[in-house]
Amino acid sequence: MSNIKLTIKEVARRLDVSTATISNAFNRPDQLSAKKRAEVLAACQEMGYAGPNKAARSLRRGKTNIIGLVLPDSLEYMVTDPVASQLMQGVARVTRESEANLLLFSGNNDSVNEVVDFVDGFICYGSPRSQVLLRQLSQINKRVVTIDFDIENAPSVNIDNTQAAYQSALLALDKAAKNPVILGLRLVDDVHTCVVGDNQLFDSEYSISHRRLDGYLKAIEHVGLSISNNAIWHIPESTHECAIIAVQNVLNAPHRPDVLLCMSDIIALTAMQEALRLGMRIPQDIRVVGFDGIDIAKRYHPTLTTVQQFSAKKGEIATRMFLNGDTQSQMLDFELVTGGSTLRS
Repeated sequence: MSNIKLTIKEVARRLDVSTATISNAFNRPDQLSAKKRAEVLAACQEMGYAGPNKAARSLRRGKTNIIGLVLPDSLEYMVTDPVASQLMQGVARVTRESEANLLLFSGNNDSVNEVVDFVDGFICYGSPRSQVLLRQLSQINKRVVTIDFDIENAPSVNIDNTQAAYQSALLALDKAAKNPVILGLRLVDDVHTCVVGDNQLFDSEYSISHRRLDGYLKAIEHVGLSISNNAIWHIPESTHECAIIAVQNVLNAPHRPDVLLCMSDIIALTAMQEALRLGMRIPQDIRVVGFDGIDIAKRYHPTLTTVQQFSAKKGEIATRMFLNGDTQSQMLDFELVTGGSTLRS
């Protein structure tokens, strides 16, 4: 018999039991004896009834046990990014332990309207590209926890990006430094790698890259140097393909930099590879600083000076905050890793 038209009321009528008994047999086995539950399930199977509609039940209760994870870029890019992958592993670990489910959502979209009724709320990793979506998330009547950026009335999980960038930059900047260049990540609204120049920077409230830029600029000023916007590059994605455009431009310029401050380890490793290919010595001719502390950077020679942030831990903490209903934001620790890319013998 087809189960298309069968309802829980009809099944209960045929078995001469209450609808609660049917529901308990499928969803709350501790409420029935083992014998009674087995009898009910066997009878339902014979009728072709697979149990109460979980989606409808979730909507009636106002809880779906699904968390929307909003990623700042396309899903294709995010699943290949080592930092994002670590963070998603942390989120997935806690949702698995809590028997919750995840719905991945790209921040390239302009609205969450298509999924908002099917989730209990959103964990937002990084500021979405869409400003329309950003405004919607700040106004939505659902629970929201953010990672690496802040929106009004939502708890967040961050590190102090400004201080981390400042301290890491000082590991490369000294009295001998003359010409620092910043290889930034998502500093302006442009899908192409370019010099920042006169372009409008993203709002610092929503952009961790802007906060890292502030840290680099403070470090440069601290050692008595200055830098123009023409020595600051915008790289739209933390990939070799996007980074190499900026790297080749700055390393082949008539006045080469002697310090590269890179807003991701991927950018920094790309710079180191190209510098070595051009016959430059690291760190004697050029010093390089990264950011993130990804595993692959530990296998390079010379080793990379970078900021170690614990992305999986970020994901775990943000997910527990969401599930527990925490409202207090958390600022996590970071570690400075001093490698051969800045140490001179």
